[in-house]
Amino acid sequence: MTIALIDYGAGNLHSVHNALVKAGAQDVTITADPDIVARADRIVLPGVGAFRACRDGLYNLPGVVEAMSEAVHARATPFLGICVGMQLLADRGEEFGIHEGLGWIGGTVRRIEPTDPAIKVPHMGWNTVTPATPHPLIEAGEAYFLHSYHFDAADRGDVVATTDHGGPLVAAVARDTIIGVQFHPEKSQRYGLSFLSRFLDWTP
Repeated sequence: MTIALIDYGAGNLHSVHNALVKAGAQDVTITADPDIVARADRIVLPGVGAFRACRDGLYNLPGVVEAMSEAVHARATPFLGICVGMQLLADRGEEFGIHEGLGWIGGTVRRIEPTDPAIKVPHMGWNTVTPATPHPLIEAGEAYFLHSYHFDAADRGDVVATTDHGGPLVAAVARDTIIGVQFHPEKSQRYGLSFLSRFLDWTP
């Protein structure tokens, strides 16, 4: 099984690479080559930083968005977005202006606004992942989060897990062969490795 880990200058690639290998992956390629992306059995889009910078970095890679779209939508290749990589699945993001996302799962990425002003943003550290609707990759547990913006899904049926930080926040979204997680599996120790192992075995 080949895994394309997208390199667009916006992710802790080596940590994600190492976590995938620990979870059982044998062939992980860090790549910005659309031909490799197109042929991969799994695609992983990491992301750290601001929505706009990540979006611009991804769209500046010739042919990569097209290769991802063809793989996912035409050939049903399993796809994992992590943190901002998950947020890019949305229609748009509101960080530093309004910017279009991939539009694969309807929603808007908005700033976290806790109901209690004493609760700090960013949402940083370990927190509970609570399944919202049944999904083969999602289990209850504790994962590591670091984000100031959250995925406000247009269709609650796309939300497969939540967490709480001054109110409920989306922890994972999914549709068809696509899943995105707000938490960092590569920093979530046993829970994260177990999640990545399920992703590697996933046959949606």
